[in-house]
Amino acid sequence: MKLMYQNMLSFMIVILTTLGIILYTVTSYTTNWEYNSTYETLESYAYNMEKVALSKNPDDGNIQNITDENMDFLRQVLAQHSVQFGVFDENNNQVYPSMPSSGFTNHLKSKYWEKMKKGQTIRYIQNAATSDGRPKLENGNNLSYVCVLVPWFEDGKLVAVIWVGSNVSQIQSNIVEIKNRLYLALLISLLASIILSFILSRYQVNRINKLSYATRKVANNDFSVHIDSKNRDELDDLANDFNKMVTSLRESDEEINRQELRRKEFMADASHEMRTPLTTINGLLEGLAYDAIPEESKAQSIELMRNETNRLIRLVNENLDYEKIRTNQISLSKQEFDARVPLRDIVSQLQKKAEDANDKINLDLPEEELKTYADYDRFVQVMFNVLQNSIQFTTSGFINTTGFRDEEKHATIFKVSDNGIGMSEDQVKNIWDRYYKADVSRKNRKYGESGLGLSIVHQLVQNHGGEIKVASELGKGTTFTITFYDEGHELKN
Repeated sequence: MKLMYQNMLSFMIVILTTLGIILYTVTSYTTNWEYNSTYETLESYAYNMEKVALSKNPDDGNIQNITDENMDFLRQVLAQHSVQFGVFDENNNQVYPSMPSSGFTNHLKSKYWEKMKKGQTIRYIQNAATSDGRPKLENGNNLSYVCVLVPWFEDGKLVAVIWVGSNVSQIQSNIVEIKNRLYLALLISLLASIILSFILSRYQVNRINKLSYATRKVANNDFSVHIDSKNRDELDDLANDFNKMVTSLRESDEEINRQELRRKEFMADASHEMRTPLTTINGLLEGLAYDAIPEESKAQSIELMRNETNRLIRLVNENLDYEKIRTNQISLSKQEFDARVPLRDIVSQLQKKAEDANDKINLDLPEEELKTYADYDRFVQVMFNVLQNSIQFTTSGFINTTGFRDEEKHATIFKVSDNGIGMSEDQVKNIWDRYYKADVSRKNRKYGESGLGLSIVHQLVQNHGGEIKVASELGKGTTFTITFYDEGHELKN
């Protein structure tokens, strides 16, 4: 069964149950109200008749109005209201109507008479087939009555009992009329509920269908879909969650595509970088094998092959390092050390490369110990890569390296600044991404061929619980700020 019809059925069950309860309650209340109202009316007739019938003769003090003539008059009046009555004297003898053939029994059953003497009023429904000593019509009159038996007292003494009855058919007619109107209202309500449940179900199902349609579009890699939400109910909450999911998937898809593009660029760059040294090595080996290289040039050829081999090893190692660092497969052995010593060694190692680029490296460190908490080898790797990157993108310029303590932050901060080519805002945003190269025109430079150096630096600093920031302006230079926090103050990544 489709959801729409399930919702309609649910609505219908609730509505029908509610209407059924209301119908039963109203019908029961109406029936009881009709009968109670009739009982009260009959009792009021009995009490009013008591005032008339029990009036005394002022001469002798005897009750003078319980006579056939007076009773016939009252009977004619009440007959207009479909009411009949009978009277019994203080000895339980029927005194009106006086003829048994008129339809009443001659006396009441003793158990009812005892209640009359106690002043109790009896209410009951007189069916045509009842024969328990209560008054009923005879001679073929098989009608049912709503009846009351009311005792009349004079000076605390039972002087008469009146039976007053009204034809049940009138009450039943009223009840049937009310029920018919209720059934009509029920039918109209049922039709209205079907229409409303259809509209509501269709509305809800349409909202779900929008989600379903949007889901199919996402399944087909269309992440441009968006579902409007008015934040009214759970379906709108689901729509909001769906929109967040689509946004996340779109960003992930864009990131995957970006990384895939860079992977392809890296593969092309790596293939190019590897082809050149391999071609050089292969040519030199063939020259050596066939004695095509003069004896005085063999040492130079071997040195060239060694340099090209180191270049290939460096390319492979950078990729292996990045994967290990990214997946936390390396363990950091952090300790406190004086950072001035490794920084001076790094500058010494890179001095030749800086001179080749006509750059000048300036090292500004405190005279006292520069306490740093980090893994010594990985610290060297981070600073070496950052300095090397500055040399790579700076020609005939300077690279300033400074280090100092920030006791408030419980950290040691290093800054590497250059006046090289700099970067645009978009390049700065992507500088930490794997395979990214801010200046692709320099992919054939001797150092930093893979585009992984800064990715490795960024991941290593994060693994230390530190920070690395970059500020750059195109054509004016770049500044890297690296922060290593003391033990117990590391950032949680």
